[in-house]
Amino acid sequence: MFPVKAVVRGDHTAIDFFLAIVPPKTECVVFSIDGSFTASVSVSGRDPKVRAGAVDVVRHWQELGYLIIYITGRPDMQQQRVVSWLAQHNFPHGLVSFVEGISTEPLRHKANYLRHLQTNAELVFQAAYGSAKDIAVYAALGLTKEKIFIVGKVSKKHHSMATVLSEGYASHLSDLKSPGMALSRPAQGNARMVLSRGCFGLPGQGISGAAGGLRRRRSAKRTTSYPLSSSTPSPKQGPSSGSKV
Repeated sequence: MFPVKAVVRGDHTAIDFFLAIVPPKTECVVFSIDGSFTASVSVSGRDPKVRAGAVDVVRHWQELGYLIIYITGRPDMQQQRVVSWLAQHNFPHGLVSFVEGISTEPLRHKANYLRHLQTNAELVFQAAYGSAKDIAVYAALGLTKEKIFIVGKVSKKHHSMATVLSEGYASHLSDLKSPGMALSRPAQGNARMVLSRGCFGLPGQGISGAAGGLRRRRSAKRTTSYPLSSSTPSPKQGPSSGSKV
């Protein structure tokens, strides 16, 4: 994952983003931001609370070597607000997908984006988290009940299609760490060679701050965003945090 700064020659306006280059068969875990993280209604609200234990679960998958993918049906104009929220709560760095403009079919956007990653980028989905609305999206990708994790209210008919985290993320994390949990294994393949551990950078940190973090040890609060090693295999491109999708 590389930090990129694009500058308009005329008025010198600029945008910072990350370009992700990952090998085929990279294993990843998907999280629907509004569906699986917020305890309140929406990320766009005033300081919405994060579900207890959510950050720890994401970090668990990151430490096993999986690429983290965050998806949302929110328009890209909310990118700064949403990524800032992820940074404030120390969520691990990953790719973030937004809808381009206003959409009346956010679930279709999620489905098309993930299908693109699966078909064209050849990514492999190990697990997916979200709300009841996301079950059909994940099932269409070929994920089984054991790999789809849902928080919040779920109707009885959905219990046969997904694993409902009725006792919250803390209990789920204990299950993931138990010796008999075959799903929660280290990521396979060469993805671990190009994916580093870190969190989203805080607003105003910029590319230089993120790049500087690569040369320093992670802080206890994990508030620095880290670009990945520049030694990569044959490129497969995907959108990254701060990029349009």
